[in-house]
Amino acid sequence: MEKDEKNIVKHGIQIFVRIKPTKRKSSMYEVKQCEDGDSVLQFTIPKDATDGLVNNKQEVYSFRFNKVFDQLTKQDELFTECAMPVIDNVLKGYNGTVFAYGQTGSGKTFTITGGPERYTDRGIIPRTLSYIFNYFQQNAGFTYSTNISYLEIYNENGFDLLDRKQEATRLEDLPKVTLLEDAEKCIHLRNLSLHPVSCEEEALNLLFLGDTNRMVAETPMNEASTRSHCIFTIHITAKEAGSVMLRRAKLHLVDLAGSERVYKNNTEGQNLMEAKYINLSLHYLEQVIIALSEKSRSHVPYRNSMMTSVLRDSLGGNCMTNMIANIAADITNIGESMSTCRFSQRVALVKNEALVNEELDPQLLIARLRKETLQLKEELCLATGEQRTDELTEEEKASCVEAVKIYVACKTDEAILNTGTDLRKIQFCFKLLKIMICNIVVDKECTGDGENEQVLEAQQTRTDAMKQTLPVTRLSQKETGKNSSLVYLLKCLLIAES
Repeated sequence: MEKDEKNIVKHGIQIFVRIKPTKRKSSMYEVKQCEDGDSVLQFTIPKDATDGLVNNKQEVYSFRFNKVFDQLTKQDELFTECAMPVIDNVLKGYNGTVFAYGQTGSGKTFTITGGPERYTDRGIIPRTLSYIFNYFQQNAGFTYSTNISYLEIYNENGFDLLDRKQEATRLEDLPKVTLLEDAEKCIHLRNLSLHPVSCEEEALNLLFLGDTNRMVAETPMNEASTRSHCIFTIHITAKEAGSVMLRRAKLHLVDLAGSERVYKNNTEGQNLMEAKYINLSLHYLEQVIIALSEKSRSHVPYRNSMMTSVLRDSLGGNCMTNMIANIAADITNIGESMSTCRFSQRVALVKNEALVNEELDPQLLIARLRKETLQLKEELCLATGEQRTDELTEEEKASCVEAVKIYVACKTDEAILNTGTDLRKIQFCFKLLKIMICNIVVDKECTGDGENEQVLEAQQTRTDAMKQTLPVTRLSQKETGKNSSLVYLLKCLLIAES
């Protein structure tokens, strides 16, 4: 990972491989460690005697990965090595993606979502949610907001798995998600709901809701095969206390549907139709990877499938991406496992350019622009000699009241009542000072047993009367130079009366 002077991180896609546990120990593969920390997965396929004495067929195949996770690897170790570095960068403002790829039945869903039987079998998604909210609690100097979406792509159609408006009994009952592309080639997903969450429990409930609506079927290779691509996305917005900048980042956690060889599994009917769409979309994914790995290619076919369109940033864009290749190392699946490893080697050639997604807080920007607009209006009135006739807003009146309180409380002669050049504010401050003087005079006049009650009644009566009988005469532009002297005299009167 390299960082240039423009704060752009050049990040090659990191590739990992996880080997599914088998009932019997397999001698088909061997894992070797390299000096630079990488790992090499080596397959050994003995020559077939039926091919004759002269047989030049290759026996040993080696594939290099950032790390190989053998059959005894636990879920927490995989999360720490593969997902946590991406999550840490997402919390700094970078986009991130972790996706699992492999044949059907190789353990992709177990890796991403986890198993339901034991707490230690939690996958990357629930562990990520726990990690993120723990991080929020430890960083009280920032304000975070989190939103979640869950997209399913089934037979090249997108569906929102988190729709709560109706109880879906069929996948077709869920809202259908469509792709939209703007002038800047940014992808937008229509009808994909975004759900705000404030704690880990709320986020996990959404995950369980989405997994309940997900399309699952039994196949010869897997009793509960997920027949669709699923993208669980976490949107995070962070703002440091006192800062005017916002950081927005998104994390895609992707469980791709597994490829399968139809002739080998004797798939038919609805499962056959699903397998065709799955294999076709994975073929388009491979086309995108090949185009990105070849520097001479100017066109990348993202639009061929919905899945590659949604993951455009993750593949060669503004994102830090890690891939987990899931394989089954038994003899019956050795061909598919080697195919997955070859695909991983091509993915490792893709380079992403990630940058911090930082922008000015829209609310602060609006407030600043409003303030600048008021200042310009005041300067224009001062330059043209025209007076503004519109009423002061409640916010402007509150600022005048606060300014008068500060001015009166200051006992030194250097105090300044700064209201700018707006004559409306100047007159409003004079009214406030006059009311304050009148209330002090009434306080001194009231004596006797019911002094407190008389004071309050007298103050209220005098204040209401002053509001109705305050002079309507407005200061002219020539009189504005005398304002400071008048205000000073009023202040002296207030001090003398009190």
